[in-house]
Amino acid sequence: MVQNPIGVFADNEVGNKTVKFLLKNYPEDLKYVVCVDSKSLIIKTLIDSGFDQSKIIIQAELSKDTLVEKLNLYSVNYIFLAWWPYIVKESVLSIPKIGVLNFHPSLLPYNRGKHYNFWTIVENTPFGVSIHFVNEKIDSGDIVFQSVIEKDWTDSGETLYYKASEVLLDLFCEKYKDIREHKYTRIPQDKEKGSFRWAREMSQVSKIDLNSTYTARELLNLLRARSFPPHPGIWFEDNGEKYEILINVKKNK
Repeated sequence: MVQNPIGVFADNEVGNKTVKFLLKNYPEDLKYVVCVDSKSLIIKTLIDSGFDQSKIIIQAELSKDTLVEKLNLYSVNYIFLAWWPYIVKESVLSIPKIGVLNFHPSLLPYNRGKHYNFWTIVENTPFGVSIHFVNEKIDSGDIVFQSVIEKDWTDSGETLYYKASEVLLDLFCEKYKDIREHKYTRIPQDKEKGSFRWAREMSQVSKIDLNSTYTARELLNLLRARSFPPHPGIWFEDNGEKYEILINVKKNK
């Protein structure tokens, strides 16, 4: 089998399962793995599999120029960002021969940036997951694969987070063979149809003004979009007291 040398920047359960998939099915492809910190469960997964520990890298080390030089020595075709929480530097983007591919839990170009699971409910935008090339702008590179996820009134910020995690992993596992054989089409994003949100923007709309007017739909969407315990919910103030609301919508059968 012809190898497709790759590096993976992995975090969270999606990153861990991505690494497990590669170790089981394409172990010769995996040249190094970058983890967020030394406590990452992914490190245990790698060590238990017998992966060369010298090829396990902690994120903080990426600031060292010598490390970027080291990564260049592996001569990989791709770097995959598997639920990676940080923006990668330009020096990293130039490492792989073909490019850096990111796992993004939204149906790009919708919900670029942060809190995709909140804004897709509040703004009623299409939902899904995407694997796309990374460029110098956030979540703006060419799309290679996507999966649509249907949502309804029973969904919340919590349910969409877990749906996206599962579907994104399935999409990667299904399409990795096509990626390694370069069987895909790069589709530029239509920014005119999309949306982008900074992290701070969710907090700016998370307070209910008791003197303002909302439609029932707008209010219910806000409430369920931010219902993701133990994270804070939508809140309001009255008589100097602060109140928080988390809801659970069930469909009657």
